[in-house]
Amino acid sequence: MTDAQAPEKTGTNPVAPAPAGARTAADVVTPELLAQLTKGVVGSGRTANHTPYTGEKLADLPESTPEDVAEAFERARAAQAVWAQVPVRRRAAVLLRFHDLVLERQAEVLDLIQLETGKARLHAHEEVQAVAVAARHYGRKAPAYLRPKRHTGAVPTLTKVTELRHPRGVVGQIAPWNYPLELSVGDALPAFVAGNAVVMKPDTETCLTALWARDLLIEAGLPAEVFQVVLGDGPVVGPEVVRHADYVSFTGSTRTGREVAQGAAARLVGVSLELGGKNAMLVLKDADIDKAAAGAVRACFSSAGQLCISIERLYVHESIADEFVQRFATRTKAMRLGKSLAYGADMGSLVGERQLQTVTRHVDEAVAKGATLIAGGVARPDIGPYFYEPTILDGVEAPMAVCGEETFGPVVSIYRFTDEDAVIDEANSTAYGLNSSVWTKDARRGREVAGRLRTGTVNINEGYAPAYGSVQSPMGGMKDSGLGRRHGSEGILKYTEAQTVAHQRIMPMAPSFGMSDEKYAAFMSRSLRAMKALRLR
Repeated sequence: MTDAQAPEKTGTNPVAPAPAGARTAADVVTPELLAQLTKGVVGSGRTANHTPYTGEKLADLPESTPEDVAEAFERARAAQAVWAQVPVRRRAAVLLRFHDLVLERQAEVLDLIQLETGKARLHAHEEVQAVAVAARHYGRKAPAYLRPKRHTGAVPTLTKVTELRHPRGVVGQIAPWNYPLELSVGDALPAFVAGNAVVMKPDTETCLTALWARDLLIEAGLPAEVFQVVLGDGPVVGPEVVRHADYVSFTGSTRTGREVAQGAAARLVGVSLELGGKNAMLVLKDADIDKAAAGAVRACFSSAGQLCISIERLYVHESIADEFVQRFATRTKAMRLGKSLAYGADMGSLVGERQLQTVTRHVDEAVAKGATLIAGGVARPDIGPYFYEPTILDGVEAPMAVCGEETFGPVVSIYRFTDEDAVIDEANSTAYGLNSSVWTKDARRGREVAGRLRTGTVNINEGYAPAYGSVQSPMGGMKDSGLGRRHGSEGILKYTEAQTVAHQRIMPMAPSFGMSDEKYAAFMSRSLRAMKALRLR
């Protein structure tokens, strides 16, 4: 496509009006709040974070050196030995109190999330929901997940076996910027209730949200020394967290995740990683077109697409593609952009210059190589420095960068298909495997397609929220999208070491009562056959 043929770049999305008397950054991040939140940070240097709404400095902050990180782990390790002796039900009660406090004081943290990430308030509220659900789940279920479990022994009745769960010690957590409440404290909650301490390195640009959550957990009854926070440049502070931790929890890019995994492997400590995604949504020919179009807006543009499980590839059956695209584009163009600390905007800002550059590069290159711009494709500096309109591309194909690379912004590519088997193969063709979505009126068919998609979560007739919000079930990625799972039993047991205690009674596991070796071997052989016949495990 030549420059003359390229569509004129003029913004179409309306701006959500700011309500009268809306709060500002200065109203929220007061000197008193900043002093309260940062008193728990181990840091001898100085750094700062900024709000993407304007690009201006939000707060001056302590910065941690490698020596500060070592000190934080030392403090946490001493506190963890005491915390681990607290009965699990009392530890769980802290989470339930935290649940109530988060909901009661959600306005405080919603302001911080918006100021630090630039997202719309409704999208910020998704984090409040997710953290409350996780706190409630582990507050109720942790005693059952962690209680000693009896197993059938080597010789039934003669061997009594108990499985115990011990905390790993001090968990090193490296949290990302895009969901600063849910992907920081939300992942730390099961570690705490399992008896661990946590040294967390949140992203500096969104650390006030994590520090607010720490303050609230302490108010709920968590010992302050059990939860340490260090701040600083990722390449400097991150490796130090990995170097000292007894277990590492990381959420971020696949590239950095590989480095974290290598560092943990060198020390033979466990690691869980939630990494990137190039998530697909499949709209089958019998789908409800209007519901799918509305769902695609949520799936693609929540938090301005800066969500690991958001949709970037949208496959639509050829027979309904034109109608779907028309309805999807109409809804997308009507989305209101805004930056006020109030409900009303449908989408907020990108987090910073690097994300804006990636989004701009992907869209401009695709259009230059022949893709069609259905909606968006325009930066909106009239609203704020990093605003970019929700964007729909058609005619995307390799080797366009947007075809295979994770954009992590409000951009989705439309692909048409006729063969269901072929489109499932296409959806699975990426190196990633985090989340996917299937839309159909046939529930059975939807489940069949879901079972063939190689992603850690699949949502039928929704984009991402049902699977993520079902916290009794595991959530995580396949392939280059990560290792391990959050939520459910796996989400808490990963923070423990399993110990088997076997008590042998009456006769030893050796020749006894005058048996020769030969008679003992024959006795054990008969016993093994009998146990199989009796269907004993």
